[in-house]
Amino acid sequence: MSEVRVLVGTRKGAFVLTSDAKREQWDVSGPHFAGWEIYHFKGSPADPSRLYVSQSTGWFGQLIQRSNDGGKTWEPMGNQFKYDGVPGTHQWYDGTPHAWEFKRVWHLEPSLTDPDTVYAGVEDAALFRSNDGAQTWQELAGLRGHGSGPRWQPGAGGMCLHTIILDPDNPQRIFIAISAAGAFRTDDGGETWRPINRGLKSQYIPDPDAEVGHCVHHIAMHPSRPNTLFMQKHWDVMRSDDSGDSWQEVSGNLPTDFGFAIDVHAHEPETIYVVPIKSDSEHFPPDGKLRVFRSRTGGNEWEPLTKGLPQSDCYVNVLRDAMAIDSLDSCGIYFGTTGGQVYASANAGENWAPIVRDLPAVLSVEVQTLP
Repeated sequence: MSEVRVLVGTRKGAFVLTSDAKREQWDVSGPHFAGWEIYHFKGSPADPSRLYVSQSTGWFGQLIQRSNDGGKTWEPMGNQFKYDGVPGTHQWYDGTPHAWEFKRVWHLEPSLTDPDTVYAGVEDAALFRSNDGAQTWQELAGLRGHGSGPRWQPGAGGMCLHTIILDPDNPQRIFIAISAAGAFRTDDGGETWRPINRGLKSQYIPDPDAEVGHCVHHIAMHPSRPNTLFMQKHWDVMRSDDSGDSWQEVSGNLPTDFGFAIDVHAHEPETIYVVPIKSDSEHFPPDGKLRVFRSRTGGNEWEPLTKGLPQSDCYVNVLRDAMAIDSLDSCGIYFGTTGGQVYASANAGENWAPIVRDLPAVLSVEVQTLP
């Protein structure tokens, strides 16, 4: 029988939740790295035993941890992400006398085919790649070297590269998103990049139709349709059917189109999920009702999924990397909240239950379906 492993990163450590395919009873392991911020915690699609963690504090800096046994043991990686003795600084050394500072690794994206290849998106926005299991890193400098770089601005959470999507049909194509710059695509493995923001409109920048400057919160893609992307933006839910060359709004009848998380059903590429929150100043569900909204039409027509979720006096948030979907039949949907709950649905969102409570604020949720 299959096993499901849910990887949870929080403000104060990492947790591993495991269950069988029924997804009714859960074992909890953790906290791993207790007291440390775990911005992202993700497993390799190519080797279910290989896990990567982005571990940081404002005092001791940034560290990448790696496990080769599904989280039983860990070893620190990333000897080029160095702490230089000054609290709160994180320096990248590229082999020259020069260094530049970044604050944290927001997102780790392991290769679809090679467990030793992994990408890292950092703040301030840049993209790195390791080909030796996170021991050493190289910047894909063409992104920061793009001519639009001087016009990138930080969002409320910082100028972070928070989304990395690898095209399963084209290993040379990568999509990334930066807050607040927008979405970018490379078609040559990271040598060159171009903005893919046509159709996005942002009312708080001088030119709402600008090539860059849009605050993209998250992007999702179904692996069977890599040309179709779904985006949760700072206001607006969007979709593209041409690999990001153009976007159309699909917010439809959502109660609010502000939010962070967006994901796609494992077996239905036109079924998408979002968790709306009230506004950019009030980061909690509208009317205090925690609702996941599902569209089975690729957007515009949305239905609330509420059974088992608190429908009064709920004021948590769901962050951009805090939703994940397993690959079982009747796929499971998982999301974590800033209140420390991780909710799961074993039937694609029809019913929900908390599988763990009272964790530190949840920053990321990822899932592995194991044989």
